[in-house]
Amino acid sequence: MCGRYAASRGPGELAGLFGVEKWEPAEELAPDWNVAPTKQVYAVLERPPKDGGGKRPVRQLRPLRWGLVPSWAKSPDVGVKMINARAETVHEKPSYRRPFAARRCLLPADGYYEWVTGPAERQEEEKGKRKRPRKQPYFVTPADGSVMAMAGLYEFWRDRTLPEDHPRAWWATCAVITTEAQTEPFAGAGGGDGDGPRSLADIHPRMPLALTPDRWDAWLDPARTDPDEVRELLVPPPPEAVRAYPVGTGVSNVRNNGPELLAELDGPEAGTLF
Repeated sequence: MCGRYAASRGPGELAGLFGVEKWEPAEELAPDWNVAPTKQVYAVLERPPKDGGGKRPVRQLRPLRWGLVPSWAKSPDVGVKMINARAETVHEKPSYRRPFAARRCLLPADGYYEWVTGPAERQEEEKGKRKRPRKQPYFVTPADGSVMAMAGLYEFWRDRTLPEDHPRAWWATCAVITTEAQTEPFAGAGGGDGDGPRSLADIHPRMPLALTPDRWDAWLDPARTDPDEVRELLVPPPPEAVRAYPVGTGVSNVRNNGPELLAELDGPEAGTLF
């Protein structure tokens, strides 16, 4: 899954990395090292300009609320439960199939956090049951220090209790697409017992689906609407493209936020798994 990530890059840098043509300085977000659901996050997407000038979609950098609210939802409260969409079923689920066809985005990140769960906890989680408190957090990030471009979906929801011109009449929300975690060793993985997790699957059974740069254009293209064709793009980077390392448990509290959360520990904190 993806329940927390870090996004510290500014709009100028992101515009250069993703070929963004338009972004509003007034919508600039502060660096965030502990992005949690319902927060505003940067998304790269392609849409016609608001002023209607020209028909060509423009690549934009826009803030979206993390937690997708379907256009037909009666309340935006459902968004808090819809932060992730499974790659295996995203094309057929009622909440996601329409945005999957034409409203796709990239969610830039430094990397994401995941908490190691023991075998018994994992079995309960896979049954949909509440697990015990999270254990050792790990930060998963591109091994070469590049940006992680998580595949995402976005949607618009109209609050009909407010007039059309009200600043909160429209909600723009998003979700991260996830897939089965890779079982192959990631970059710098330990070589034996006691050295920590060797693969992303050792940390958690799911992971955000990050896309390599060669797939960005096709993923963002709103004219590409065939579900089968779009599904072919959902291929994660090779496992050696990322590394994972233990970080302090301070990240488990969403109120903590700062670059110190990314500090690499020599090993898991005392009393935690691995």
